[in-house]
Amino acid sequence: MEDILFFVLLPAAYLALLLIYLLVAPVIAALRGAALVSELLWRYCQLLNGVLRLRTPEFVTVPPYRPAEELAHRNYFFGPASRDLRQLITQGRRLYVRTVTDAYRRVTARQFTAPSRHRAVSVPYGLTLYLGLGAGAGVAIPVLGILLGAQALGVALLAAGARLTALTLRATDRSMMILRGLPRGMLCPSCFERVPYPAYDCPRATCRRRHADIRPGTFGLFRRRCACGERVPTLLMLMSRDARLSGHCVHEHCGKPMNRDAGHMPELILPLIGGRAAGKTQLMAAMVKSLENAAENGGPAIRLADPESSATQRVLNEVLEIQGHTRPTQKTLPRAHSFVRGSGRAEQLVHVFDTAGERFVNREETDALRYVRAARTFVFVLDPMALDAFWSRLDPAGPKVDRTLASTVDPEDVFSRSLQTVRTMGTSLDKARLAVAVSKRDLLTGQPALLPDRPDDSDAIRKWLCERLGLRNLVSTMDLEFGEVRFFCTAAVADEEGQVDPSVAVFVAWCLGE
Repeated sequence: MEDILFFVLLPAAYLALLLIYLLVAPVIAALRGAALVSELLWRYCQLLNGVLRLRTPEFVTVPPYRPAEELAHRNYFFGPASRDLRQLITQGRRLYVRTVTDAYRRVTARQFTAPSRHRAVSVPYGLTLYLGLGAGAGVAIPVLGILLGAQALGVALLAAGARLTALTLRATDRSMMILRGLPRGMLCPSCFERVPYPAYDCPRATCRRRHADIRPGTFGLFRRRCACGERVPTLLMLMSRDARLSGHCVHEHCGKPMNRDAGHMPELILPLIGGRAAGKTQLMAAMVKSLENAAENGGPAIRLADPESSATQRVLNEVLEIQGHTRPTQKTLPRAHSFVRGSGRAEQLVHVFDTAGERFVNREETDALRYVRAARTFVFVLDPMALDAFWSRLDPAGPKVDRTLASTVDPEDVFSRSLQTVRTMGTSLDKARLAVAVSKRDLLTGQPALLPDRPDDSDAIRKWLCERLGLRNLVSTMDLEFGEVRFFCTAAVADEEGQVDPSVAVFVAWCLGE
């Protein structure tokens, strides 16, 4: 009886129970598979949080994108996003293998190696769990693939959008530069080369890293984050008036500071040409002082554009107020005397170049005056006291004229050499304007015969130069080479109240295109 019970009834009962279990086994397998898929998704979300937000060492498998020599942090969609995606793929694969392997290992240990229940129960249950784990592992692959694919697509679209945004911002900024009359960039006041875009120092006082090109791109769209953490605007149009950065020339042989207003407004290049002691520096001082007088009387505002120009103008104003004479300009290449005139959208950055007269005599030295390539208005300072015809017409009975104040260089020689240099540099003069400033009018007030009949009339001055001073060839050359020529008699002096002679105001207005 025991044999029947043990070898017949018990196996039959076990098989019956096993058949009943087979009805619920698919449910158990499905639940275990779903649990595995849920576990993988939960762990993937933890991985996503670690890679994208926490960024702790255990989530880093690819070196960061910012080498030690880079001055700024890269924009997320210009490299770091792709790096994070690669890290997710690498660690996601490892996560999948590790999670599935651990699940199989647990089932093996609990149901086969060291079961807590009889093997008749644990083995079928373990096989069911094996089946569920296999199904869950198979289902998880496309699910995780879809998640990674969606992220890859998102990264690709956002990276493309970031690049399109950068190109759009650059094109907009470029259009603004063209509208301001700066298609080739702004002029460096020190080396006279065109700078497409200045280099900018980090505004943080403890950093001062110099960023060569801050325009939208790899290191930022609207703001660039310096290695020190400071944020720097990427476009000139994003810099407010009070937050404009100090730019520097990008040419290797220069690197000097540029005007803070460079690139934010149209520029006017105004070269002063003339011989030694012709009165160029005095005229430049009177020009700025005349504009300051006009601003005080309700005219357009004016401010000096950089500390060097401010310091120079203070000294020159003192010379004008005491009715003295300026020292000869140093022979070294000049830095532009720059000022901003106007306000709002009418602002204009004006660069006046006062070059030593000696440089207009030697061809080797005039070649360095590259700023003339960007000029469309030229000023030729003509000292009538440098001509023998002037002294031959001097009235001995009239007030004495100090000959030591005269220029020692023939105006025709200076003009011809300067003209040759301008031609060599490729400047188109047929559309350029020339203002001929006859200087030192204040020294000739006691000699009416030495002045034109109408000193404020351009045609009268032209006739006076041709007929009385014998400069017909010079005047004809000016008319032939330049698109427009205007003559002025100027007195670069100021009275006791600091008001500049009215002749300078008329001259400046024409030079500035008013």
